[in-house]
Amino acid sequence: MANEPSGEHRTAGPLTGLFRHPVVQAPMAGGASRPSLAAAVSDAGGLGFLAAGYKTPAAMYEEVKQLRARTSRPFGVNLFLPQPPLADPAAVAVYAEQLAGEAAWYDTPLGDWDRPADDAYEAKLAILLDDPVPVVSFTFGCPSAADLEALARVGTVTVVTVTSAAEALAAQEAGADALCVQGVEAGGHQGTHHDDPQADGTGAGAGLLALLTEIRETVPLPLIAAGGLMRGAQIAAVLAAGACAAQLGTAFLACPESGASELHKRALTDPLFTGTELTRAFSGRPARGLVNRFIREHGPYAPAAYPQVHYLTAGLRRAAAAAGDPQALNLWAGQGHRLARGLPAAELVGLLTTELDAARASFTS
Repeated sequence: MANEPSGEHRTAGPLTGLFRHPVVQAPMAGGASRPSLAAAVSDAGGLGFLAAGYKTPAAMYEEVKQLRARTSRPFGVNLFLPQPPLADPAAVAVYAEQLAGEAAWYDTPLGDWDRPADDAYEAKLAILLDDPVPVVSFTFGCPSAADLEALARVGTVTVVTVTSAAEALAAQEAGADALCVQGVEAGGHQGTHHDDPQADGTGAGAGLLALLTEIRETVPLPLIAAGGLMRGAQIAAVLAAGACAAQLGTAFLACPESGASELHKRALTDPLFTGTELTRAFSGRPARGLVNRFIREHGPYAPAAYPQVHYLTAGLRRAAAAAGDPQALNLWAGQGHRLARGLPAAELVGLLTTELDAARASFTS
């Protein structure tokens, strides 16, 4: 579809009725997106999210119960799609040998990486169909049309994360209600539907504004913009470019309600960390984090093997956190990390909204 859809079509529908302010808290797997954070964002008029990735189905269900006890406002849950079989197990074994020195230094064994790569997707989906939540989003792929239709039947709004126009078209064809358009500036994992190691390097991924414009002119679905957004003026920019909301992760990572470690929170604005880069070092999939010793030493040699490398390095990361050593932690962060503000989440939503209003007013003055 080459013709640009009308703005009315784009912003209409069930998604925008779920929040007063166009601020979505990104689902950050690994513990940052706690019920306390999601509840604070939703109560403040944004859309809070839980991250089901890496959790057991029972743990996901327990967090949903906790969140419901904290807020009556809409919220979302994010699921990881199952990953294809590992193409080269030998490459993981070689990487494990390279990490033997790290294991000795932190006095902890490397993790068992020969584990299922489906993240218990079917069991989690079954729970969310039996006990529906307002929004379910997906990362690392596009769910089947049958799964999206099943969620629609129970009244759940579905959002598929995309990083290209081709992925956006696939999500539209499958029946997604909306898209989360993720630019290369975003912290954490790139939500590509197919991990292609040939795409690694300086040309990996498109910037948010260019990608948002391309997808806006390709599909008629509502778009949530994600990638390096830290201020209300940036939210105004992506709204002007065709998004109906902005998704922020790193901005909420520093909030007291976030489950990120204090090491991680401090590192966001620590001048010791001079920038970010995409790396496979910690998980085997491209993810943007603050450049530290582990990334410099191991990133160039990490294989394309997700989630196997994630499981392999899990114990190292826990040991580094316990030792207070940020140099072996996966310090996920977007390109705007230096703009992080350690405010309570509700206060941050309010400030972002005030900045957004000011930016919009300047557009029309």
